[in-house]
Amino acid sequence: MTGKRENVLIEALPYIRDFHDSVMVIKVGGHAMVNPSVMNDIMQDVVLLRFVGIHPVIVHGGGPEITEKMERMGKKPEFVGGLRITDDETMEIARMVLVGNINTKIVSLIGKHGGKGVGLSGKDGKMIMARKKATQRIMIENVEHDVDLGWVGETEIINPELINIVTANDYIPVISPIAMDAEGNALNINADTVAGDLADALHAKKLILMTDVPGVLRDQSDRSSRISRIRVDEVESLIEEGIISGGMIPKMRSARASVLGGVERVHIIDGSVSHSVLLELFTDQGIGTMVYQDTE
Repeated sequence: MTGKRENVLIEALPYIRDFHDSVMVIKVGGHAMVNPSVMNDIMQDVVLLRFVGIHPVIVHGGGPEITEKMERMGKKPEFVGGLRITDDETMEIARMVLVGNINTKIVSLIGKHGGKGVGLSGKDGKMIMARKKATQRIMIENVEHDVDLGWVGETEIINPELINIVTANDYIPVISPIAMDAEGNALNINADTVAGDLADALHAKKLILMTDVPGVLRDQSDRSSRISRIRVDEVESLIEEGIISGGMIPKMRSARASVLGGVERVHIIDGSVSHSVLLELFTDQGIGTMVYQDTE
């Protein structure tokens, strides 16, 4: 159709102008992590963001890959409250998968598309200082038990100095969610949490969380029932109504905390959609759910 291609660029122009020289934290996870074609498209999007004057910061997960590696090594994964019990051996496997495998693959893809990626973990430059999570109390067969999660952490301090140096020199940081405690021990932290904490510390304009669903759905069985915009003061009521449920609850609460912490917008998008980042950021309708604060 005549004019279709140029209309796409014209539609993107005000967004490119608005986002120029801003920081965007993008958490990559879910389907994108196990589909090489989708991951390739995402990193192509990320490189494009850098070339139009945006500073992308990548945070990646790797839960399914860690589980697969553990099972191949004959070790059964255990979870409490959605968090992996991480003993010494599991911590070594997590570091091997996150830092040695996934991180380097993402950096290579950025280079393939003409960008300059730098692989980092939260331990580098004391970027993420954390403390070991407290013992979790859970119910097993109606009896309370105290469970030690092992080397699982929660953020205490974010030091963004290294990221600021990297992005100021046109590099794209790729960050594994491995933090360090005061004794120098490695701690595994949930990647969504790390992305939110970094977005707050970097005063990011946007935080993008990739999932395997189109966003928040009014009807879980109908992917077309996506809610495109949710104010932060609507999150808890939507949880009470059951519209936000399951694994989407921690993501939406994290999104709410980030917006209240100063991030302008949080976007929850389907990472399995080709070029989902560009479609969400540079089109009027978007493809995911945006969480925002009504400042009017």
